[in-house]
Amino acid sequence: MARYIVRFMKDILGDNGRQAEVCQSALEVEAANSRDATELAKQKFCEKERLKEWSLHADRVHVAETDCRS
Repeated sequence: MARYIVRFMKDILGDNGRQAEVCQSALEVEAANSRDATELAKQKFCEKERLKEWSLHADRVHVAETDCRS
């Protein structure tokens, strides 16, 4: 299985009136592929933030495989 870093990203409007992208949370998960990693991370994010739907706190998800393997 591979290890993935899954970041939950949100677009916000800064004090200067410019849009910025911020990371709401980053989770490291182990999964067979990036799609499974995304779904597992969404579930963990919802549990951590006590949400029913991850998209209430983030606009999109970025997934990257790490160099570490188990």
